[in-house]
Parts: sequence; C-alpha cells; structure tokens
Amino acid sequence: MLFETFAEWKKFLDTEKKEIFEPVLEYEKKQRGTSKEDVIKGLSEALKVMFDAVHTGLTEDMQSRSGMINNGAKKVFNHPVSVLNIEFQQLIARALAAKEVNSCMGRVVAAPTAGASGIIPGVLYTLNDIHQIEEKRLIEGLLISAGIGLIIEKKASLAGAVGGCQAETGSAAAMASGAIVYCLGGDFQQISNAVGITIQCMLGLVCDPVAGLVEVPCVVRNASAAAIAFSSAQIALSGVSGVIPVDECIDAMGEVGQSMEDRYKETAMGGLAATKTGQAISKKVLISDIEIIDEES
Repeated sequence: MLFETFAEWKKFLDTEKKEIFEPVLEYEKKQRGTSKEDVIKGLSEALKVMFDAVHTGLTEDMQSRSGMINNGAKKVFNHPVSVLNIEFQQLIARALAAKEVNSCMGRVVAAPTAGASGIIPGVLYTLNDIHQIEEKRLIEGLLISAGIGLIIEKKASLAGAVGGCQAETGSAAAMASGAIVYCLGGDFQQISNAVGITIQCMLGLVCDPVAGLVEVPCVVRNASAAAIAFSSAQIALSGVSGVIPVDECIDAMGEVGQSMEDRYKETAMGGLAATKTGQAISKKVLISDIEIIDEES
C-alpha cells in the first residue's frame, strides 16, 4: 500500500517536501512498472473516457433493458426550471449521465467502482466547465483521488458487497471532494477535511439494488453524492473543520460496514429492493431474462 492513513501521507509530505500528488504518482509508476509519462498519459485517457461518458449520457439514447433507466439525465439537463442555478442542474445531470452509460452497458471508468462511475466524471466535468481547470491540474486531482481511495480501501472498503453503498458512492464522493479542493488551490488539511466531511454525510448508506441491478437507486445516488462532494469541498475550503479527523471517519465507515446486515450489502434482499414495487420489478426482470434465454436457445 501507498499509505494506510492520512496521517502517514501528511507526515511524508512534511518530511520529504513533496507536492500532495507526487507520492501517488510514484506509487503508480512502481505498480505499473512504467514511466511518469505513461502514468500521466493513462490518466489523461481515463479523464477523456469520463468526459465522453458524460457527453454520451446527455446525447444518446439511454434506456436500460429493465426499463428502470430511461434518459433521465437528458430530462434533468434540459428541464426549464433550476431549483438552485444552472450549474447545479448541470452537475446533477452530468453525474446521472455518466452513471446511466454504465447501466446501459456503455464505457465508463470505475472510479472507484462501476456503481459509482458517475460521480467523479460529473464533478470534474462541472468543475472544469465553471473554473476552466487545466488538464494537468485535473490529472493531479485524479492522482489525489486515487490516493484517497487507496486509504479508504485499506481502512474500510470500496465494495458495496462489503460495506454497503457508503463504501461505493460514499468513497467516490470523498475522492471527488478531495480533487475539487486540490484543483481550487486547497492544502492537504483542507483536502483531508473535505474527505472526512463527505464520509460523515454518507455514513451508513446501504446497498439495496432493485432486482440486483446497478440502476435503482444507484443512478440517482450518484447525482446526490456529486452534490455532497461539492458541499463538502465548499465547507473545507472555507476553513471549517469536520471536527472528527478524517482517519477516524474512515474507521467509522469500516465499523458501520462490518456491523451492517448482509441484506443491506448488494444482496437485493433489503431496503428498496425488498419493497413491494422493488419485488415486482425483480420478478418482471427475472421473467424477461428467462424469455430471452428461451429465445436464444
């Protein structure tokens, strides 16, 4: 592992006098056995895939086989009423768009998982649209996101099957929030605060996919998580502390995940998946799948 805690990351930066993203870049080089240039090139390509997913979700037909996903992102993006402002509306639509691409079997970047693949793309696309962030800075933000994800994976989990949706959309939102703070000039403490605050906001979220598909409520949770990433970044950039240190917040996420019942961990046996409507959709999807198999046979 790169670092097991944010405290270790900070101690390294203070001792070695490195930029925040540099140890993550070195870690990537060693893991891949490649050069700095190749790592940067790979991240540039990943960023392009992320932004392409946003564009695809807003311009192409996004209807899933189950029928639960039906071009929601475009409806949000083009709606004439903005509940806050146009930037907020676009953020929500973009996060929905990238995640709908995943639900419709399109190409996405699992950041850190496919179930949370709309959050970082929606966040970075919108951040760039508002602030015109240079690509170099966005890539450094991605490296910091990766470092955040590695620590969360080590101390808690990134998998819904292990820690519930807090481990997927919660982790992605935390990673995105850290990237926002960095891209807007925040320091390591502010990044840490943003991550900790985000985790506090997402703590305890269960994974309850209707019909076992990563569609409902996964897609809309990507949008809400993107909004939380921005709110946490705003709070942290303003110098407001999350009070509970980020490492302790991640420990709490791990503890909550361990105590969560299995029916709330991607099994489609609890929460929304267990509702009357959720069960009806599950049966409909199962019958549809059987019919398709019979036709192919």
